[in-house]
Amino acid sequence: MQLPIKRAIEKVPGGMMVVPLALGAVIATFFPDTPKFFGSFTGALFTGSLTILAVFYVCMGASIDFKATPYILKKGGTLFAVKIGMAMLMGVVFGHFLGEAPVGSGLFAGLSTLAIVAAMNDTNGGLYMALMGQYGEPRDVGAYTVMTLESGPFLTMVTLGVAGLSAFPWPTLVGSILPLVVGMILGNLDREMRGFLSRAIPVMIPFFAFALGSGLDLAKVWQAGLLGLGLGLAVVVVTGIPLFLADRAIGGTGVAGVAAASTAGNAAAVPAIVASANPVYAEAAAHATVLVAAAVIVTTVLVPLLTAWTARRTGRPPAPDTASAESGAGRTAPLRARHG
Repeated sequence: MQLPIKRAIEKVPGGMMVVPLALGAVIATFFPDTPKFFGSFTGALFTGSLTILAVFYVCMGASIDFKATPYILKKGGTLFAVKIGMAMLMGVVFGHFLGEAPVGSGLFAGLSTLAIVAAMNDTNGGLYMALMGQYGEPRDVGAYTVMTLESGPFLTMVTLGVAGLSAFPWPTLVGSILPLVVGMILGNLDREMRGFLSRAIPVMIPFFAFALGSGLDLAKVWQAGLLGLGLGLAVVVVTGIPLFLADRAIGGTGVAGVAAASTAGNAAAVPAIVASANPVYAEAAAHATVLVAAAVIVTTVLVPLLTAWTARRTGRPPAPDTASAESGAGRTAPLRARHG
């Protein structure tokens, strides 16, 4: 007897991302001690997102041709500039009205410029790369090598006007792109390695998604309430529309732009770091941490769905010269909306 499990999952928009992620989040919320209880290999499936993602980066890098480097700089630079630009615009606008302190009462109590900027400033790189592995082209994944500059509190501090209080973490930056670069080198030195590693890309997606979901506590959405939900929606809309248009403007399908309209998990730690660097944000930091955490969860759920929807309507095959160059390397065809 055969059950159409794979077909059922793929009927859900972005199913190979969304379904395992949701399963992991449900387990983490209602049975948080599961990884510790089972331990060993089972526990590693819940807690090994970085390891799984590192392998994913190597495999994805192997499918990227060095000839795509100018494209990577163009795509990544555009998405980076638009994402940071929108965060800075929101910081200037809300900073004018709110200053450093959070809203004291009413429906928007707890909302602050710090929360808004931290939520919008940093793209969820793992989510973006997984979605591009499924709906985009391998070279689109490489665009995140430029977007890694968003990571950490540095740009948030710059946006908030707190200059000179944070050193740029270059070892972390290098470490985040090194697996991808190693994969690119292997794939370009040996076409058989490219074919071998690239075939693992779609297999890694549900495992990475499950581990990512296992780090999300759905209770935080409830704790943040409608304000946290609204902040997550604002991130998707305020950054997603300009990112989509910018991606289209440089010749893309818009899929990469939508996939970048998320909040990174480590962004939830930014408010506390900013407050430690400048105590004037101490009052806002506690509320901002909860709100940003809620935005992480909301965007992690919404962005895969919107990316799948966008891919179905605007996705198109790669240009003939790109397709021929990459097919000659023995890699599999880009994974598009048929997987979601």
